[in-house]
Amino acid sequence: MHENTPFSIPSFRRFVPAKLRPWLILVFVIIFQLSGGVYLAAVSEMVGSLALMQEDIMMAGYASLVGLALTFTIMFRLKFRFTLKPTLLTCAGAIVIGNLICMHTHSVPVLVGTCFVLGFFRMWGTFACNSAIQLWLTPTRDLSVFFCFINLLVQGCMLFSGLITIYTAFFATWEFVHLLVVGLFGAMMLAILLLMSTHREIRKFPLFGIDWLGGLLWAITVMSIIFVCVYGEHYDWWASPVIRAAGITAGVSLGLNLWRASFIRHPYIALNTWTFKWVYLTFIAYIVIDILLAPAHVFEHILMEGVLGYDSLHLISLNWVMFAGIAAGCFFTWRTFALRKWRYCTMHVVGLTAIIAYLLLFYFGIDYNLPKTALMLPTFLRGFGYVVVAISFLTILTRVPFIPNFPQALTAQAFVSASLGSAAGNAVVGHVLKVATQWNTLFLGAGLDNVNPLARQFSAGELYGAVQQQALMVSMKEIYGWLALVGILYVLLILMRESDISPNKYIWHPTFKAIRKMMTSN
Repeated sequence: MHENTPFSIPSFRRFVPAKLRPWLILVFVIIFQLSGGVYLAAVSEMVGSLALMQEDIMMAGYASLVGLALTFTIMFRLKFRFTLKPTLLTCAGAIVIGNLICMHTHSVPVLVGTCFVLGFFRMWGTFACNSAIQLWLTPTRDLSVFFCFINLLVQGCMLFSGLITIYTAFFATWEFVHLLVVGLFGAMMLAILLLMSTHREIRKFPLFGIDWLGGLLWAITVMSIIFVCVYGEHYDWWASPVIRAAGITAGVSLGLNLWRASFIRHPYIALNTWTFKWVYLTFIAYIVIDILLAPAHVFEHILMEGVLGYDSLHLISLNWVMFAGIAAGCFFTWRTFALRKWRYCTMHVVGLTAIIAYLLLFYFGIDYNLPKTALMLPTFLRGFGYVVVAISFLTILTRVPFIPNFPQALTAQAFVSASLGSAAGNAVVGHVLKVATQWNTLFLGAGLDNVNPLARQFSAGELYGAVQQQALMVSMKEIYGWLALVGILYVLLILMRESDISPNKYIWHPTFKAIRKMMTSN
């Protein structure tokens, strides 16, 4: 029997009170989550200042998330090789240097590459801190409880990062956001040097056997697909040789990676990891959910700024409503899923129902005079639904064998949940919006000729602007409706699959061998 000892973090020096140590680690986690190579809330300011396209900034943001996702596969190897103090100092130093580079560079490859590296160090530092306080959060190592905390922390910090970015850029410039992050990490590094010591409980675990080439090939594959999704509309999709080259690169790197994984000893992501249904089902489900949530990234800002006339400060204030939805979702999931042990299917349906309600509220409520208060409930439901689904999907991966498949499954799911799903969903919905707007513009403007009395009262420019705005509103409403129908059909498929009234349980079709046997016996 092992003796039960009080929770402690031995990496701190003795004079630091034991009850204060986990709270200091929690502050370190928040600082890591507030960091990033680019801050997408200030994308318009960065585009004008750095003379870059919006797609360039978005590509850099996705690169950071890809680097973050790749860390999961080797995070336990890194934890057993390096102690907490040098890990935090290394990650903090790398993020400081990366922020200084991103603040001054005008080169897109440098910006994207730096953000990719920053994502890796950001996740490494976050995991090192979270693993140090896991037993403080859940002494029984219940991952359903732990993942509620993780999602509240990560999603909440993303929203607060947007708030800090917008307010800093409004009262100063977007460069001050990077300087603020550098200052926070400088203070954190000073605290680490003063309060922590290099403490090792187990012997060093070597880093031999890591498939670094496989990790690089996975990064190339995902980044190439994201490149197609982000720049596709700009380069006119497959009519452009640039997009075709990116697609070929994605296919070749994916083929090479799968071929290597079939015979090397320790692939970065083993082939059998993809065969677990919890991995590929959540992978597909995340793509569907990201498509349902794509309007929030594709055209809701256009609606709120261009049509309703809200400025950036009013828009970013909705982050507080979103945070309330995320907090409510985490609390609901903790009470029902972690404590009462509700089923995964139940949580999936609850989350999807909230997302569908968000789409329907916008479908029935979209208008030229939509008040800000009408945006609060859909925003709340969107945050609530997504976090419920995210926690249940993350927890279901615990059914995968822990070593070596669980960390690899986390990377596979993070590819789609953090970057690939959002990029694909935005590309699909963005292209549908463009096609729908063109069609509705032609339809609405067909009757505005010289015979129409309205055409004589207004100038051609005024008429064109009015038709364009009305076509945009109609297209948005149509997309909300179609996405709501897709979500409803998706929920019905889930319910049918889990229900006892599934047709395949009652409609039995005999095999041809049985039919032949019955015919010959008669």
